Amino acid sequence: MSSISTKHYEAFKSIVGEAYIFTDQESLEKYGRDETEHLLYLPQVVLRPGTAEEISAILTICNAEGIPVTPRGGGTGLSGGALPHLGGVVILTDRFNRIINIDERNLQVITEPGVITEVLQNAVKEKGLFYPPDPSSRGSCFIGGNIAENSGGPKAVKYGVVKDYVLNLEMVLPTGEIIWTGANVLKNATGYNLTQLVVGSEGTLGIVTKIVLKLIPHPKYDLLMLVPFNDVTKAGEAVSAIFRAGFTPSALELVEINALKIVSQMVDSHVVPVTDEMEAHLIIEVDGNDMDVLMKDMEAIAELLTQYDAGEIFFADDAQQKTELWKLRRRAAEAVKLKGYTIEEDTVVPRAELPALIRGVKALAEKYAFNVVCYGHAGDGNLHVRINKPGTSNSQDDPQIQEALRALFQLVHSLGGTISGEHGIGLIQKSYMDIVFDDAQLRLMRSIKKAFDPNNILNAGKIFDLHE
Repeated sequence: MSSISTKHYEAFKSIVGEAYIFTDQESLEKYGRDETEHLLYLPQVVLRPGTAEEISAILTICNAEGIPVTPRGGGTGLSGGALPHLGGVVILTDRFNRIINIDERNLQVITEPGVITEVLQNAVKEKGLFYPPDPSSRGSCFIGGNIAENSGGPKAVKYGVVKDYVLNLEMVLPTGEIIWTGANVLKNATGYNLTQLVVGSEGTLGIVTKIVLKLIPHPKYDLLMLVPFNDVTKAGEAVSAIFRAGFTPSALELVEINALKIVSQMVDSHVVPVTDEMEAHLIIEVDGNDMDVLMKDMEAIAELLTQYDAGEIFFADDAQQKTELWKLRRRAAEAVKLKGYTIEEDTVVPRAELPALIRGVKALAEKYAFNVVCYGHAGDGNLHVRINKPGTSNSQDDPQIQEALRALFQLVHSLGGTISGEHGIGLIQKSYMDIVFDDAQLRLMRSIKKAFDPNNILNAGKIFDLHE
């Protein structure tokens, strides 16, 4: 990989303008971090292009000169996907912040990647439309980053993840070419599905500059309840039982009691009753257009949960209580990280295997002497595992933690799951890819990367090592 010379700097400045090129220490440090553990890698230069053509010109130079490029959205990632660990250029997408068109006739929206997810959701909601994927960081993450990681969030259990809403993408290839990946249609059997290949590719195949998303009508009503359990594995068993009974909640979240205590203190909330014997809560939401049906569903779910030793159920009576409950869940990651739980893994198993995963996580914590809290999207088997080992701020510096993580991922694989549900592989999980993929699968993935990026300049060293 090449370093950036004065010649390169001047070329970049001529493309984006002097106001949009940064080499000061404050900027380099700001964009050398994301929300992944406690890691810092300084780039050599940060660029803020404003058009696809400017990105094309930058990548053309970098491709010819062998300069590493790291694309960056909102910087909320948890797998190191936006960390410039090879130095080089960071390309920011925050100037791509326009919602270009909301097409009410066809239930579609065309947006740029730098639009904040919640801003997009609110904009389409004003027209009675719904974009369901809602990661916890939706108030700060970018749609482009959601595309890169195939984000999910609480609504995924009923409505699916980002890939289920992406119809077409404009993107700049590492070679500088600008392409569209598909068509703005609901069905497309025309050649390879490049659109879905790019979704979840973690910024390794190209830089997305326009996005066409499918929308659906917004549901009129929703109901929310909080269910305490004295046994966290019973909570996990209850999750599978709800679906087997024929219910499909719009969200079904599990929050372990220690995580709930931490976040309640941070946001100074007393909406959730907490006692010492509790181990976990389920947050259960249903939505739809018929309030009578939703009430009957909630009553039936509540009755079902009595078979799993559920405690007294708390029903959110109004919008304010619903908002406060969701705030507790959405800020869990931030709160526990501030309390020293800096290492987060993003495991996912078939829904019915969730109790076995929770038991296994607790056993590993005892064996390897670390503290752990769990929370996540129980409805789709996606459990976030937060680790606190005093003296260790990231998994990269502790061989014992790495051994524990390998054991965790082997457990996940043995349960029929995989090592990331929505955060991606990025920088910190790539050494565990051999657990879930064989040589033939990895060879195909590396071949795809080379076809898009023959000189390996774009987010190189993410998902795979440089030499692979």
